[in-house]
Amino acid sequence: MRLFRLTLAGAFLMMGLPHGFVSAAPVLNQAAPPLVVTTLDGQTFDLSNLRGKVVLVNYWATWCAPCRREMPTLDAFYRRYQSQGLELIGISVDFTRDGAKIRKAAKDFAYPIALSSEISVNGFGPSQGVPATYLIDADGIVRDRFVAVASKLLHDIVVPLLPHPAEKPN
Repeated sequence: MRLFRLTLAGAFLMMGLPHGFVSAAPVLNQAAPPLVVTTLDGQTFDLSNLRGKVVLVNYWATWCAPCRREMPTLDAFYRRYQSQGLELIGISVDFTRDGAKIRKAAKDFAYPIALSSEISVNGFGPSQGVPATYLIDADGIVRDRFVAVASKLLHDIVVPLLPHPAEKPN
């Protein structure tokens, strides 16, 4: 009977998890897991559709001071390199009820923002803490995980991975 209760409790816990929930974090130097999320502006961000681009997946929260400090750096980097094949998604781990705070914190940033509760396919699993930023190269391989970002780090590690423009024939 005790085993049944534990199993039943486990089943109820699993029913409360979002669709597509996976508990493992991405593995460095392996293919990026699937990630599909609806952004605050109603667009669908699907990582699998971004092959050929370098992608940063940033987990953050309104209550996280280091997250809020690095967001302007991420935004400036995104604005500078988006035309060269960079994509960025900011995923807030805040509660859905904090939507107004999230929108206020994100209003000045050019990159898309989403709530973790809006993830429909999550191969990344729950965030292991914030801030956390995953770097996925143009071939869809997870190349790094940053606990915090700074301009120099982004320029030194991300810029060399950006796709090069096609060379013009002579």
